Amino acid sequence: QVQLVESGGGLVQAGGSLSLSCAASGRTFSSYGMGWFRQAPGKEREFVAAISWTGGSTYNADSVKGRFTISRNNAKNTVYLQMNSLRPEDTAVYYCATAKGGMATPNPQLYGYWGQGTQVTVSS
Repeated sequence: QVQLVESGGGLVQAGGSLSLSCAASGRTFSSYGMGWFRQAPGKEREFVAAISWTGGSTYNADSVKGRFTISRNNAKNTVYLQMNSLRPEDTAVYYCATAKGGMATPNPQLYGYWGQGTQVTVSS
């Protein structure tokens, strides 16, 4: 059974920063790509960032380029999302997910396991 547990969400003012973590267990974490997605109230879940199994390849949504950075520590079975210059439109529940393969991909259908999510709220 794969488990993904996100942490680090909270309330922050616009322009501030937050760092999310996602701890994985139950499978060989280092063999799979990982991704972050988010879902705002009344909107569909959208891709945020992804990272390949080695960490050598990353993929960011245009809306977060230059502000968010995804990284991973395979020794700790953890993937991170550093979020800087936060905006009110970044407010959402953020989910991490494990890809079915090793590549970084923005396609949610290529992810097999999802965490429960962590709330990020950015006030203006």
